[in-house]
Amino acid sequence: MIIYNVTINIDKSVHDQWLQWMRNKHIDDVLATGLFTSARMVKVLVDEEMGGTTYSVQYFTDSRSKLEDYYKNHAPRLRQEGFELFADKMLAFRTELEIMSEHYGREN
Repeated sequence: MIIYNVTINIDKSVHDQWLQWMRNKHIDDVLATGLFTSARMVKVLVDEEMGGTTYSVQYFTDSRSKLEDYYKNHAPRLRQEGFELFADKMLAFRTELEIMSEHYGREN
């Protein structure tokens, strides 16, 4: 399993608008490509020196080739929309992760 992780710091002046756009449009648009099986959005619980609020959005896919397909055929268009809406109010960086194993605690 591959995780395409996008970490975003969003300025407080557009935070609520951005959060609504992410929850109601952007994540669904990424999933609509058919290349990811699910997505998870989490808030990063640190105070940023630069201000704003930081989130991590994790998109799960079962193959590297699907991620490459996303980069080639979908990412430019989907990234452009975010840039047009939020421009200099958003800072994002992307990482690729591979799940090596998963472990769960015991239920008591």
